Amino acid sequence: MNITEYQHNMTVQYCFPEDNSSCRKEVRTGTGNIFLFTLLAFISVCTVFLNLLVIISISHFKQLHTPTNLLILSLAVADLLMGLVVMPVNIMQLKDSCWYLGKMTCTVALITNFISMSASGCNMVFIAIDRYIAISDPLLYSSKVTVCKMSLLIILGWSCSLLYILMYLYFNDHLLQSQIMSRCHGECTLIVRYSLATVDLLISFLCPCSVILVLYSMIFTLARRQAKAVRSVLTATTNKHRAKVSKSSNSKAAKTLGIVVGVYLSLWIPATLCYLSVENITSMSLVWTVLSWLVCINSSVNPLIYAIFYPWFRASVKYIVTCRLFNYSLSTFSLFPEHI
Repeated sequence: MNITEYQHNMTVQYCFPEDNSSCRKEVRTGTGNIFLFTLLAFISVCTVFLNLLVIISISHFKQLHTPTNLLILSLAVADLLMGLVVMPVNIMQLKDSCWYLGKMTCTVALITNFISMSASGCNMVFIAIDRYIAISDPLLYSSKVTVCKMSLLIILGWSCSLLYILMYLYFNDHLLQSQIMSRCHGECTLIVRYSLATVDLLISFLCPCSVILVLYSMIFTLARRQAKAVRSVLTATTNKHRAKVSKSSNSKAAKTLGIVVGVYLSLWIPATLCYLSVENITSMSLVWTVLSWLVCINSSVNPLIYAIFYPWFRASVKYIVTCRLFNYSLSTFSLFPEHI
């Protein structure tokens, strides 16, 4: 037995062998792990690429400088941070459990992770509010919602997200008596108490999700009511054709809203259930690793939902990928003849 224990101790690797307080090193190898890391890296690259396309499109073409598109731009920036910083860090920690970049970099990585998720949810709420105003009061929408007002709202949203994350980490650090990120040298983890996780669940998920569900249900109800009113005043000769168009529009709106809400809920609910059922959650546990990647994938799906289905996005991508982006004047060039 003693020989077995001795052999086991001889095979144990540490992150920093010269340090007595070093964490144990776990390196994942093998064909299955290599395939997993390749897949996750591909998701990260796709997330960065898709969100960069959205950012470049809206930033470059003045025709796209609308309040709604500014929200999509802000959402793409949050999702870009997820693909550019958070996902690579998660892949690195999956491959090698040791953290070699120091406590300051660990803190920055954690803050970037939280602020990208918080800002993404905040922008989704703003998009829902924007669409509700556009549907409920379309005639006064342009006067109520301007580019300047929307820019200030986005800045306020990002500032509140950053302030919330800093307060969250401060109180969590205080509750854990300054043991927030390292139980041994070479570890970058976040231990969350059940009480604080419950508060965060209410603020970061339940409240935004409730607002989104309520607003989208009201949007769909208003859209159906307006379509019904339009059909009732159409003439007999055009009634049949317009009804088909309206029905198709309603069906498309219902499908898009269903995708938005369904994807958001399906990717966030597992993490929510984990918060409710587990009293101590660490960022290095297997369960949290899986759940965190489900949340990360939402950043890959967001540009598909909010941008790729839009005609202006498909038109602008053609000029970006063919390197013709800077051949046209920003003030005069139009992506397509009709107004967006």
